[in-house]
Amino acid sequence: MVLPGLLRGVGKAAATISADNGTSSNGLRSVLVVRGSRAIVIALAAAWIAVVWHLNPDSLAHQNPRLMAILYGLVKSVVVLLIADLLWHLAKSHIDHTLAITGETSDIPAAEIARRGRLRTLLPIFRNVLAVFVAVTAALVVLSELGVAIAPLIAGAGIFGVALGFGSQTLVKDVISGVFYMLDDAFRVGEYIQAKSYMGTVEGFSLRSVRLRHHRGPVFTVPFGELGAVENMSRDWAIDNFKLSVGYDTDINVARKIAKSIGAELLADPELGPQFITPLKMKGVESFGDYGIVLSFAMTTVPGQQTSIRRKAYAMLRDAFRANGIEFATPSVQVGGEEKGDAAAAANIVRAAEIKAQAATGES
Repeated sequence: MVLPGLLRGVGKAAATISADNGTSSNGLRSVLVVRGSRAIVIALAAAWIAVVWHLNPDSLAHQNPRLMAILYGLVKSVVVLLIADLLWHLAKSHIDHTLAITGETSDIPAAEIARRGRLRTLLPIFRNVLAVFVAVTAALVVLSELGVAIAPLIAGAGIFGVALGFGSQTLVKDVISGVFYMLDDAFRVGEYIQAKSYMGTVEGFSLRSVRLRHHRGPVFTVPFGELGAVENMSRDWAIDNFKLSVGYDTDINVARKIAKSIGAELLADPELGPQFITPLKMKGVESFGDYGIVLSFAMTTVPGQQTSIRRKAYAMLRDAFRANGIEFATPSVQVGGEEKGDAAAAANIVRAAEIKAQAATGES
């Protein structure tokens, strides 16, 4: 009757002490103080009950040895569960703290950003695996303390696992494929990938699937076994190529100088400049089109930024070409001059006269 109120009081006191020391409620020290103090109270209560059973000769424990073994097994099980609970919350707190730190990617080197992205990918999966491992281990130890033979359970679990593997080949395929994707570092949380008809930003993982957020909003939950070859669009750099058609009378050297000056201007931009790896430049004449010359342009940027930079480059190239008298190639239709029109009209009159003469001859 006293234990629940005592646990609440001890927990509040421990949380207050941790807060006064400036410790976060999710920090390792706070978890250790709060959970540890509660575990100590419960362990002392269990020990007190065990002492009472041992010292009281009239208790049921002394009258029935089997019952005594079960009761002492329950006391030991309480201690085992407390230890498992404390270890799990400590590990979970550390993982959550690491995930919170890795979410901050401002003003750090690119290599550190990549390392933090890999941690954000692997730690949630490791947390889930650790939770299952702690729960299964604690359950087996508790059953052992209660006098249950766990060796047949382990053997039966192995047989059940084999049967489950044969019956759930797709599930096993998904889990194993996910393990190898993680080992290959194929993608990380926050990266934009495309696999078959699925594309989007990686938001998270489970043991068997990956969650992709499409750029239009929908979320795909794709089993690892369905991904196949993965195209990662967020690694290292992105090369963006685009083409523009200009008239055949365009001076190629002038167009090249304009592209070079715009590339330098974009590189000097305080917002767009850090996104460049190599500046915008004109590669040359790509081909001769039906209506003009096709010029090819290229630039290398940080992954994911090429689209916004290309839009800015389009606007600047249009204004610069117009200012320098360079016209973009457009389809055109040529109509014959006045002399050709008169000749065609005369031919039509002659033809009409011939038709009229033939008609008159036929009537006669």
